[in-house]
Amino acid sequence: MVTSKEWSKSKFAKESAGKEVAHIILSYSFWNNVPHALKIGGPLVKVLRLMDGEQKPPMGYLYEAMDRAKKAIQASFSDEQKYVKVFQIIDANEQLHRPLHAAGFFLNPSHFYEHHENNSLAKEVWTGFHQVVIKLTPDEDLQEKIVDQLATSKAAEGLFKLRLAIKQRTTKSPV
Repeated sequence: MVTSKEWSKSKFAKESAGKEVAHIILSYSFWNNVPHALKIGGPLVKVLRLMDGEQKPPMGYLYEAMDRAKKAIQASFSDEQKYVKVFQIIDANEQLHRPLHAAGFFLNPSHFYEHHENNSLAKEVWTGFHQVVIKLTPDEDLQEKIVDQLATSKAAEGLFKLRLAIKQRTTKSPV
């Protein structure tokens, strides 16, 4: 790109920023780091595509998608030092793991029952769900009813135990 005739004739090739870009692109260190960037960027782009897609409403899937992205990034590297800074950036960005996303994960039946059955539902998911209930429902009696209703859902009792409801945990959108 920066060695083409089109680039040489463009106004960008003559500007200092353009020269700097060309210098970076032509450097060995840039190309040596491309595989590293792809190993990190690939899983994160999948999350962005999920959030931007129209097939499934993303709220019930963001929390799990970010966890999967982090696991994929971790699996791409044999050395923790190569991804630890990326995880710090992801974890510092409060927009990616908010209580609302934890509640969306919690209320997504396919995730809830899968993790509930093997007791792997993280404390932060429970906490996030309760924070959202408290924030959205100022009436403490109603908060209590909502939390009590969880027992029925959690135990898959009533309508939740019907074969149709069990099948739709993974086939129906949670929203």
